Amino acid sequence: MAAITAADVNKLRTMTGAGMMDCKKALTEADGDFEAARDILRKQGQKIADKRAENATAEGLVLAAVSEDGTNGKLVALACETEPVAKVDDFKNLAQQILATAVKTNAATKEELLAASQEDGRSLQEHITDLMGKIGEKLDVVAYENVTAEKVASYIHSDNKKGVLVAMKNVGGADVATVGRDVAMQIVAMKPVALDKDGVDAATIEREIEIGKEQARAEGKPEAMLEKIAQGKLNKFYKENTLLNQEFVKDNSVTISQLLDKTQKGLTISDFKRVAIVG
Repeated sequence: MAAITAADVNKLRTMTGAGMMDCKKALTEADGDFEAARDILRKQGQKIADKRAENATAEGLVLAAVSEDGTNGKLVALACETEPVAKVDDFKNLAQQILATAVKTNAATKEELLAASQEDGRSLQEHITDLMGKIGEKLDVVAYENVTAEKVASYIHSDNKKGVLVAMKNVGGADVATVGRDVAMQIVAMKPVALDKDGVDAATIEREIEIGKEQARAEGKPEAMLEKIAQGKLNKFYKENTLLNQEFVKDNSVTISQLLDKTQKGLTISDFKRVAIVG
């Protein structure tokens, strides 16, 4: 059996990022064969992934990057099972690696991002699986968003578990950095379901109308008036739950649509993406 030296262990640690004892154990099992030892460590990570596949991931980090010209934004959410893991350097470095890969590849989907090759030739997903073996709990990219627009604003909430990208159009020559951040903060706080009423899906509209009718019926309103009352409640739903119609949280005398128009005539939001790591 090959003698396993401290230098061998350190070499494998550098290659894989795995812990010292795990590396020593893998090298011993592989009789000093580094490639075989790497395979053992990968299998260890996959075992963790398989065993903990159904576990909840309620902690983690949300990160954002906006291009230098402000026309593209990336948003990634890497989740884990426990708060202590979200605070360790290996986890934070992996989250940064995922964001950097998104920026470098301009991946269109999460699947494309996870398949992206890293410097060592392995995929990003393989790196994630390897860290599962080292940390011993489930890690998951629970969200990835890629937004392009005239200008993109981003915001990461103070808990680092919620983030937003806002796509703006009709920017003209205005400096929209402040209003873009304000709108992004609004989205984190108020959780709009759509941009405006045209973006609300039919099932939600139908549900809100039925709720409105049931409420009116419970209040003893005549059957003939239920539809009209329900439509009124639906309009209130639009005002409270669609971004452009919401009152601005910092100044409820204006809606988000009015706030944007005051900043630059015609300025509006073409899209937004909100991600959150939740239990």
